[in-house]
Amino acid sequence: MTEKTVAPAVKIGLELGPVFLFFLGYVTTRGQIYTIGGTEYTAFILLTAAFIPLMALATFVLWRLSGRLSKMQLVTLVMVVVFGGLTVWLNDDRFFKMKPTAIYGIFALLLGIGLLRGQSWLELVMEGALPLTHDGWMLLTKRLALMFLAMACANELVWRSFSTDMWVNFRTFGLPVALFGFFLLQARLFERYKSGTE
Repeated sequence: MTEKTVAPAVKIGLELGPVFLFFLGYVTTRGQIYTIGGTEYTAFILLTAAFIPLMALATFVLWRLSGRLSKMQLVTLVMVVVFGGLTVWLNDDRFFKMKPTAIYGIFALLLGIGLLRGQSWLELVMEGALPLTHDGWMLLTKRLALMFLAMACANELVWRSFSTDMWVNFRTFGLPVALFGFFLLQARLFERYKSGTE
């Protein structure tokens, strides 16, 4: 399929839409218990069951519109299916809460392996989306690997130490805002290591 340009608002909507729909569903149904086939399920479990196909559909639509998916999008979808599936199958919300830890941990590990090999796998994944020199990509990769590791640790701390309400808010707003803030703070790096400035 030929790669096409997708409007940024549409791309963001498809990537974050399922997360916000999960949040809205949780806020309106939290604390409710549903009995299906003689088994009790919390609203969280049923929302997770709905989130899996919704995330798959959003990813499919993004692929149809753009003609491609990044490796990060594919890894995220696989983790949603695996951890979400375990959550529903075992009727245990801990697996879904562990999903961000696994995703960010895997990203940190992969970027770290690339760095140990003297490569910026982030540059390969982003396919030159940013006009950075090799040194710039290496520094950004180091920082992002540490950021992903910090986010994985923060997710573990929050889901293990606080209520489900707190975790849902943290997952919906805290983690995306932290990642957005991270990239805003890299403005000096982008300027200093812009291709053609060295």
